[in-house]
Amino acid sequence: MTNTNNKIKHEPLIRVVKKAEISFGKTLVLSLLALLSAIIAGGIFIAAIGHNPFSIYATIVKGAFRSSIATKATIKIAIPLLIASIGLTPAFQMKFWNIGAEGQIIMGGIFASYFALFFDNLPHGLLLLLMFVAACVGGGLWGLIPAYFKTKFGTNETLFTLMLNYIALYIIKFLTEGPWRDPSSSGFPKIASFAQNARLDNIFGVHAGWLIGLLLVVFMFLYLKFSKHGYEISVVGESINTARYAGMNVKKIIMRTMFISGAICGIAGMAQVSGAAYTLESGIAGGVGFTAITVAWLAKLNPSIILVVAILFSILEKGCSVMQSTFGISSWASGLLQGIILFFILGFDFFTRYRFIVRKGRQA
Repeated sequence: MTNTNNKIKHEPLIRVVKKAEISFGKTLVLSLLALLSAIIAGGIFIAAIGHNPFSIYATIVKGAFRSSIATKATIKIAIPLLIASIGLTPAFQMKFWNIGAEGQIIMGGIFASYFALFFDNLPHGLLLLLMFVAACVGGGLWGLIPAYFKTKFGTNETLFTLMLNYIALYIIKFLTEGPWRDPSSSGFPKIASFAQNARLDNIFGVHAGWLIGLLLVVFMFLYLKFSKHGYEISVVGESINTARYAGMNVKKIIMRTMFISGAICGIAGMAQVSGAAYTLESGIAGGVGFTAITVAWLAKLNPSIILVVAILFSILEKGCSVMQSTFGISSWASGLLQGIILFFILGFDFFTRYRFIVRKGRQA
């Protein structure tokens, strides 16, 4: 009797338990319900601030594609988000919680910018190739640091990668106000704009980053699904002890995977500095690394679905900016609307994976 009472006493009132795998059909129905609930909740908010929900939603959708310029802007928003989300996928698949995509994007941009600023006399193709490789190395090394400390000292990767974001940001500020400051800027510290030779070429009116993103989707799908490395990542993600028992070098797998994760995020940084901003500035990541976490999570780490979710996020972001200017809605209201929609979608996603169990009986 005493053992039973102790068991009840130490059992929490409510527990969160992971569900068994549910069918694709049920997942699809729940996803559609999540989207519908998000739209309804957002509509209630829009009505509460005195606007017609149907007009607002129509403007959001049309605003993202109302002209050729708007369409190109939507695609430009999607490019770094897609690449960063793909970069986070192998780390999350391994259950290494890489919250440092923001810093890895920045470091990729810094490394790429070095060649853009100081080797702009090289042939165009060679210069872009060097910038691409440098971005991979910069982002990869920034991802390798927390992986090393995790495997060597057992540090918390979530906090470590998060703190590295701020270090990367202050490196840009140091370069902007110090060694890379543009001498021709009068009074305002900034880094010089890239020469035309160091800029990504346009393909169908948008810089080539969209093509890089699509190629990375294919690469990551094949890498995780059919390669030995992908299999090792999945085993480590399921159980480190099982991986060790199977003779896998867990430390090597973690460090290799985090280098790849950071390297791909670094490519997003190169795409931003060379295809969009044409210079290195503190806003090149712009929160993309954090949004990419949500995109990868909603897509359940499936590269093909990541592509769709990244496009939908870009439509929402671009459409909301058009909505602001069209209806005179403040930026906080636009941000709140986006937050409501994401809250409901993420909430439903949580309930597709987990369920609550309420303790039966009373504590002794």
